Amino acid sequence: MSQTITKDMTFFQILKMHPDVAKVLGSYNMGCVGCMGAMNERLEQGATAHGINIDDLLRDLNAIFESSSPQ
Repeated sequence: MSQTITKDMTFFQILKMHPDVAKVLGSYNMGCVGCMGAMNERLEQGATAHGINIDDLLRDLNAIFESSSPQ
């Protein structure tokens, strides 16, 4: 089953999906792991608040699953 991160998911949801999610968020200077808003804030809301292009962020987050899926 393929996993996909969407802009409507909360940071809490996506952080549970794969350990590398935190690394990708960190590369965008998003300290979501320790943020109190991570439980309820949607990815798109956080990206907007940090001035990050949501499409770029989603591409990089979903690349985690593309590289770890069997060919």
